[in-house]
Amino acid sequence: MEPATRIVPGAQAIARAAHLLRLVTAAGASGATLQELSTSAGLSRSTAHRLLSALKAEGLVDRDGESGRWMPGPELFLMGTVAAARYDVTALARDIVRSLAVKTEESAFFSVRRADETVCLLREEGSFPIRSFVLSEGVRFPLGVASAGLAILAFLPDHDVDAYLERHPEIEQRWGRQHGGAALRARLSETKERGYAVNPGLIVEGSWGIGAAVFDRSGRPEWALSLTGVEFRFGPDRIADLGRTLLAHAHQLSARIAAARR
Repeated sequence: MEPATRIVPGAQAIARAAHLLRLVTAAGASGATLQELSTSAGLSRSTAHRLLSALKAEGLVDRDGESGRWMPGPELFLMGTVAAARYDVTALARDIVRSLAVKTEESAFFSVRRADETVCLLREEGSFPIRSFVLSEGVRFPLGVASAGLAILAFLPDHDVDAYLERHPEIEQRWGRQHGGAALRARLSETKERGYAVNPGLIVEGSWGIGAAVFDRSGRPEWALSLTGVEFRFGPDRIADLGRTLLAHAHQLSARIAAARR
């Protein structure tokens, strides 16, 4: 089958604009520069600026007059409030994420699978004073890179995992040899065996994370709960305790989502 960008007129421009829009939202409240966006999107500065200007004219992005940084626009908020009625489950997850942070004293997160990425929806700070800031609301990672995406990918059918790895040979180049096919498959196998994923500082040295998948009514992993913290807080004995707590909260949230969507 031909890619949609070849068979649908104008699809390439839409795909590029959508990619820029995701990059802007991932940058969060601080926004992103034109250079950062053009580099991340693989576009020339002129092409990126033209597309961003078009998005700005529609209110989908905005540009700070002083810093020149690009930020999410007001139309996104309006669209989001409408879409939330169908897709938003953060209201169901909020107290569970808070409970996870209170019980573990680590930073707790709720992420959703969006195509081949995870997007962080909620962050709740733990009481431990030293924190990891790898993850926050709006931040995206490819599946299998952060602990949330590793947990989700591990519980997808094998053929979906194979197809994902075939689609994304660039992950090893971007994120390092530890994210190559053989190493990633080994972590996926370990994740399925123990029930939760462990990221031993593979994104930022010294910042560890663990994640557990949250399932929809059909048993597909569409969300994840995760915890992050500094390395010395994630020793073998404590990881086992954190994993049990994380899995209990993930099971609770899976049941809650299933009941709410009947």
